[in-house]
Amino acid sequence: MANKFMYEAMAEANKALAAGEIPVGAVIVKDGEIIARGHNLRQTLHDATLHAEVVAIREACEKLKDWRLEDCDIYVTLEPCTMCAGAIINARMRRVFFGAYDVEYGGAGGKIDLFAPCYFGSKTEVYGGIMEQECTDFLNNFFKSIRKKKSE
Repeated sequence: MANKFMYEAMAEANKALAAGEIPVGAVIVKDGEIIARGHNLRQTLHDATLHAEVVAIREACEKLKDWRLEDCDIYVTLEPCTMCAGAIINARMRRVFFGAYDVEYGGAGGKIDLFAPCYFGSKTEVYGGIMEQECTDFLNNFFKSIRKKKSE
């Protein structure tokens, strides 16, 4: 089941790529149904907070008319950064599933684990490495193309 939703997050990442954004996508699931989608919009809307997770969380909160997303899971192609990990914790999300690990900025174990009980007493379960190779390759190919363009 996790792969099904990760494929949907990858579709969101493709939307980010088409818009000239770093290709990260997210979906939020409640009762086995996608209730919100998001992809990076930082460049497009000139807003540093518009990571895929934040975009999806805002949509889910609006749809449910509640800031608490306790019965929801988020699937994201890249490990959430500390800002996004904080947003997920504050939204009281049940579970986080992510694809690629982020050893530089990851907030779910790659660099730091904000979901560890010693920080915020978070009850959010975290599952990393879902379709890890596909998600990692997708991001690596994006950054390779950026470096290639800069060297031309």
